[in-house]
Amino acid sequence: MRQFIRRALSKLSKLTIEQIRNILMSAANEINRLETVLDSLADGILVCDTNHHLILANKYVHLLLPIADDSACDEIWHFILDGKVGEFLEKVLRAGDRIVDREFEVENKGKLRLLSISVLPLVQDRRVSGSLIYIDDITEKRAREARLRRMENLASLTTVAAGVAHEIKNPLGSLSIHIQLIQKSIAAQEKLYPSDRFKAINKYIDVVNEEIDRLNHIVVDFLFAVRPMDMEFKLSNINTLIKELIDFVAFELDAAQIDYRLNLDDKVTDIYLDDRYIKQALLNLIKNAIAAMPNGGLLTITTQMNDTELVFTIFDSGIGIPEDNMPKIFEPYFTTKATGSGLGLTLVYKIIREHNGEIMVKSHLDEGSCFIITLPVPQKDRKLLPVLKSDPL
Repeated sequence: MRQFIRRALSKLSKLTIEQIRNILMSAANEINRLETVLDSLADGILVCDTNHHLILANKYVHLLLPIADDSACDEIWHFILDGKVGEFLEKVLRAGDRIVDREFEVENKGKLRLLSISVLPLVQDRRVSGSLIYIDDITEKRAREARLRRMENLASLTTVAAGVAHEIKNPLGSLSIHIQLIQKSIAAQEKLYPSDRFKAINKYIDVVNEEIDRLNHIVVDFLFAVRPMDMEFKLSNINTLIKELIDFVAFELDAAQIDYRLNLDDKVTDIYLDDRYIKQALLNLIKNAIAAMPNGGLLTITTQMNDTELVFTIFDSGIGIPEDNMPKIFEPYFTTKATGSGLGLTLVYKIIREHNGEIMVKSHLDEGSCFIITLPVPQKDRKLLPVLKSDPL
């Protein structure tokens, strides 16, 4: 098409008005087709001239990046409303560098996305005529990779776990029994020969008992994490389960100076859940929230339901999760607590997956964390579309 237009322009003085009109119509149609192709792409495309002014942007880029309306009279980075991306583009475009797949977390129109941005030279007739900025939304890709990694970790954990856990649990039981026998023997000796030495010995034994209990809890959690879950689904209401759990932890919340707020959707109906495991998942999340608010704060639990899914969120106004830790929080044995087993969130993830649900987290340091759980509403629980009766013959 470009060669055709060039040939036509070279003979422009010899063309009739009708021929020129046909050429312009053909060029306009070609431009429309190209714009349609660009707007149909599920990736963002920005094109700048050699002065870094924006000359072309497809529709999808506005869903990915926050861009000001008027972006035609100044360098493009002044109109990118995300500071990190704007600084990146200014640095790269001024230097004339070629950058491929630089990742940024960007919030636009209330949605947080992970974007991969590439800046490439725009070459025309063997000369650089501007820059091409390519934006790929890799949010779901990274989420799939994280889910796959978690499932692989759980699978590898299951392979060796059960036998090792039992081998540890049996000696722990034996140790606990013999420590009790030692304590009884010391108590008998203390009655016969009172001495301060026995107080010191009992103090050391108390430490041993505490460590045995801690190891036992770790082994129990470990076994719980690796054993196949024997789910017993029955119709249950998530709002009811949440209220029961809040009553259960109310004293602990009060002691930690944590207020709570329940925003429970009245439209939530019963769906098939395993009460035991869902309660365990919720309890783990609430315990994590309490630990994240050492100086008190606010715990907010919200539920919402539609025809296709049940969504409930647990938000705390605590210390937040460092960005580097976000991809690891559901992995076995990852913990930032001095006494944590690193299996609490792994169990939550496994329970939600057993319910065919999804769990994700949003968090910012010193602003708190929000765990979002989505459970599907089975087809038989959805509202059926009315059957349209055909007209009688």
